[in-house]
Amino acid sequence: MFAAIAEAMTELRASAPPSTDPREAQREAYMRQTIRAAQREGYERIAVVCGAWHVPALQTMPPAKEDTALLKGLPKVKVSATWVPWTNGRLSTASGYGAGIESPGWYHHLWTVSDQPVIRWLTRVARLLRETDIDVSSSHVIEAVRLAETLASFRGRRLPDLSELNEATQTVICFGNPLPLQLIHNKLIVGETLGHVPEETPMVPLQQDLQREQKRLRLPAEATWRNLDLDLRKQTDLDRSYLLHRLALLGIPWGERKEAQNKSSTFHELWRVQWQPEFAIKLIEAGVWGNTVSEATSTFIRHTADQATQLPALTNLVEHTLLADLPTALAHLMVRLQTEAASASDVTHLMNALPPLANVMRYGNVRQTYVTMVSQVVTGLVARISVGLPGACASLNDEAAIAMSTYLANTHAAINLLQNDEYRQSWSDTLRRMTDQSGLHGLLAGQCCRLLLDSRVFAADEVARRFNLALSTANEPAQAAAWVEGFLKGSGLLLLHDETLWQVLDNWVTNLSGEVFTQVLPLLRRTFATFPAPERRQIGERVARGARSPVTQATSTSDFDVARAEAVLPLVARLLGLQLN
Repeated sequence: MFAAIAEAMTELRASAPPSTDPREAQREAYMRQTIRAAQREGYERIAVVCGAWHVPALQTMPPAKEDTALLKGLPKVKVSATWVPWTNGRLSTASGYGAGIESPGWYHHLWTVSDQPVIRWLTRVARLLRETDIDVSSSHVIEAVRLAETLASFRGRRLPDLSELNEATQTVICFGNPLPLQLIHNKLIVGETLGHVPEETPMVPLQQDLQREQKRLRLPAEATWRNLDLDLRKQTDLDRSYLLHRLALLGIPWGERKEAQNKSSTFHELWRVQWQPEFAIKLIEAGVWGNTVSEATSTFIRHTADQATQLPALTNLVEHTLLADLPTALAHLMVRLQTEAASASDVTHLMNALPPLANVMRYGNVRQTYVTMVSQVVTGLVARISVGLPGACASLNDEAAIAMSTYLANTHAAINLLQNDEYRQSWSDTLRRMTDQSGLHGLLAGQCCRLLLDSRVFAADEVARRFNLALSTANEPAQAAAWVEGFLKGSGLLLLHDETLWQVLDNWVTNLSGEVFTQVLPLLRRTFATFPAPERRQIGERVARGARSPVTQATSTSDFDVARAEAVLPLVARLLGLQLN
């Protein structure tokens, strides 16, 4: 085969037009010089791995002085090489790396098993399926071996091949179901084995530092998925979290962060880690930033901060930097953040920047991280948002109002998270000004009124007054519908559990005239249609029962003061709009 390829390449090179680029001739000259160097060392049998195009140029070599002349004057560049651990998955052509080994796990089995490879292979298949709760008995294995051997004899083979084994497995063990074969293919035929290299293998300093950290933290690089539940109150788990966050900042996503289920504490982190061979290449590339993981990440963050032009990008970077515990990079980042925040004029950028910083100030101390320097930036952001927000919300169309509604909700949540009375007062004053702002989109006006009700800045009677004004017949139906949507957005459960909000809405609806009710009914239906079905059902059931709270009948009248009760009746009648006889 090799002789035929060499002959074909010789004819192809002879008929190809001459190349004007000297680089190809220089490459082949250097190849020949390398072969001559191996010959001078006494080697006689020399194997050359190269593209087939170069074979004729290496089979018949010109005098050495011609190659020396071709290479004369070229600059010398110092290079170094290393080995990278690979996986069976990367050897398979299915992974996109065409190494030509479609079944590395199967070939490894044949290479390492000295006798009875068919029986031992099907035994491994049975063990794998049992681990996934698929019942496989010994008789299944025996019958599958017999069927595989029979198929091989029909096809003139001495031993069953992988194709016969797969057919026998699907027929006997899987009862014709092809789905378990995919599991067998991934776990056994290809496999999840991760290679290793000797410790004396030359590595860049960053790789060496990562290996030391992996050994210190007992966090080996594995090709299979592994779940980690880190308790940040323990130093080892805290250092593991730092390492995973730092590698993620360098573009090496060894760990994938998961949301903690059934754990409300802030000192738990759930990770799913899996080492990929290409991470070694990314690690070598990241070596330009420093010789240790901490140093490289800090340098990279400073570089990224200098290149960033948007305030939200900087604040997100602050949050990740704190999670990675990089104080030197954080100091540089805060200087950039203050500079950018002072010059930023877009209120939406300021609002986008606040939530990450609020998370840092609220939860940073759980990770034993110094976050005092963030406070000054947050104070400036809150002040500038409070001043610029009313102007930014003027004359918005429907799409812009929807986007601003999200910013309002996120900013309100961030300020509540900070639990700072000064921030809350400034934000409440801003929302109050916006509720009185003429020309404000109904969606935002209703949302501001709702936020002030949630914050107990507006009382129930004030909310009722604004509700009636917003939904009066003097307003356009579209504006009124937007106000209702902003006020009730996402409030299905709140309507059920907040008596004040329920009474405000109930009183307004019950006081509507028949004609007005007919006009606003489609608008209300559109708003309530956004609630989940269970919430709508519960609201309907409560309406059917009536809005009045149940009255508890007194079991004893011995302590009842009739005179004091009659004294409050005129006030109660006035509140209810009744006439006393």
